[in-house]
Amino acid sequence: MFGINGPEFILLLIIGVLVIGPSRLPEYTQKLANLVKEVRRMASGAREQIKEEVGIDIDEVDWKKYDPRQYDPRRIIKDALLDDDSKPLSAGAPVAAAAAAVSSGETVSEAKTPARTIERLPDGESAPFDSEAT
Repeated sequence: MFGINGPEFILLLIIGVLVIGPSRLPEYTQKLANLVKEVRRMASGAREQIKEEVGIDIDEVDWKKYDPRQYDPRRIIKDALLDDDSKPLSAGAPVAAAAAAVSSGETVSEAKTPARTIERLPDGESAPFDSEAT
């Protein structure tokens, strides 16, 4: 639990008994028991509060699917590369339009591609400035 094995734990117990002393040992044992009970009570209270606020039971959540160790980037990339997609990509639409134009007898340069318009400021005019912008 804390990197302490059996013999080390027994040695710590013996040192604890010698330092605390046999007369105060029952008192400290009772304090430890009360502390453990209080921590358990607080944990169950937190569980109930989460259940009331979120509306899910923590025991019903599949925690394995949230485990970050299952997301191996190499496996994700491999699955993505080997995945057989039969549907066409939407980015290929201009290519398909050009191919259709070529098949109808037009050249690719004659194919109608949407013109890209870039609005530029006239020479000498400064860009708009917002003094309240951060």
